[in-house]
Amino acid sequence: MKRRFVGFLMIAGSLLLTGAAAAAGTGMKPGLWEITTTMEMPGLPFAPPPATMTHCYTAEEVSDRGSLVPPQEGDCRVTDTTTSGNRITWTVVCSGENSGRGSGEMVFTGDSAYTGSMVFEMEGMTMKSRYQARRLGNCP
Repeated sequence: MKRRFVGFLMIAGSLLLTGAAAAAGTGMKPGLWEITTTMEMPGLPFAPPPATMTHCYTAEEVSDRGSLVPPQEGDCRVTDTTTSGNRITWTVVCSGENSGRGSGEMVFTGDSAYTGSMVFEMEGMTMKSRYQARRLGNCP
């Protein structure tokens, strides 16, 4: 279970960072961004605390539409990535030890904020994450 939880966090993390970096169609501004993620995993004796991180997105990252599709992570691959207006959606399918399926979305509010969610199911367990991000300013 612990390995699968860590695997899910790695998958979700790569999706969030890469998906955000690929927001060319959304008008996302480059710069320093703060991303806060909350996770729900029913059946766990504790709720994982919210995680906040920062990332400095370059102009190249936010303008490269090719980076829209998150990279393959271990036995997981992202399929059905769609950008429509200010919304990006995707499906992720994992095989092997972290076998499961999930979907996610990001919705941009202007050029300096977005919210999103992801649901991932494996072996009868559903894990949910919600995130919000905001641009803090220019990169240091």
